[in-house]
Amino acid sequence: MKKIVSSFTMVFIILLMGCTENETIEMLTRVDVFKVTEDGNYANEVIIGDLNTVDELSQAFDRIEWERNVKPQMARKEDVKAVLFLQDDVNMPERLLEYYIWFEINGNSTIIEGDSFGRLDKEGTSILKDVFEFEDK
Repeated sequence: MKKIVSSFTMVFIILLMGCTENETIEMLTRVDVFKVTEDGNYANEVIIGDLNTVDELSQAFDRIEWERNVKPQMARKEDVKAVLFLQDDVNMPERLLEYYIWFEINGNSTIIEGDSFGRLDKEGTSILKDVFEFEDK
């Protein structure tokens, strides 16, 4: 009987370790925004670090529908470049992601990050425009 209980306990501990070991919580801590000027250069950097605003952006970015491993190309320069600061672990430096964002006439937006191409719906795009204080040209 002791052998069965100890075997069950050992299996339980191994399963518990396996489930918790791979958990990483990725947290958005800051967003730096660069608007693109008419001549194609980046305007002054705006740093967004307010927790409520960062949380609102995080929820908007979670709505992006991604297509991975593609080589996206766009006909014009992006409207906004956003640098996301993500923290996986308090003992490690933040990881940076660069999002190149195009706001479309239909109210949606297109995002390119590395070899990924994403689409964001009207509601998420509206949040980005409000927070980034983006005005349509």
